[in-house]
Amino acid sequence: MTWLYATTSDRMRDTGSAPSAPVAVVFGAGLFGGRPTPYLAHRLQAAAELYRQGKVRVVLVTGDNSRTDYDEPDAMRGYLVRHGVPGRHIVSDYAGFDTWDSCARAKRIFGVDRALLVSQGFHIRRALALCGAAGIDAYGVGVAEPQDVTWWYGGTREIAAAGKAALDSALRPEPHFLGPREHGVTRALGG
Repeated sequence: MTWLYATTSDRMRDTGSAPSAPVAVVFGAGLFGGRPTPYLAHRLQAAAELYRQGKVRVVLVTGDNSRTDYDEPDAMRGYLVRHGVPGRHIVSDYAGFDTWDSCARAKRIFGVDRALLVSQGFHIRRALALCGAAGIDAYGVGVAEPQDVTWWYGGTREIAAAGKAALDSALRPEPHFLGPREHGVTRALGG
């Protein structure tokens, strides 16, 4: 945890103070009844706000789609479209099974070099460190949440996840599914 705080503190922002970047990367945070959980909805609201402010031109949604009955990226896309982000400016990563996979795939599959990362405050430092290790110049937009049971669980989980993040940063393992290069971000930026 000390490593995460030491290496990311100068790259933490909110939606108002975030610099411009071509892409916002929004990490999955679960579905309930096929719809984004409140925590995921708050991440998506922040990304939509960044888009409306003109701070990003494309939103890359990355999450789990490992089962036919569970599709985080499509639920995230639908939410963003309903909140004013044009579908042609949303790109889906269906194999973002964990934070490292999402960061590595954003760089290697989708060609993201510079981005704003969007997640809750308890997760954003880990996302920043891992995307930095993957080669992405990123700033983190930490979404504030009330300190409820989910918030406490997320913060506690980050203690163990920090160890895995340190290993992922050092070892840079292959993502679960790498796949071929996808040009959705490039097309969306050009369009």
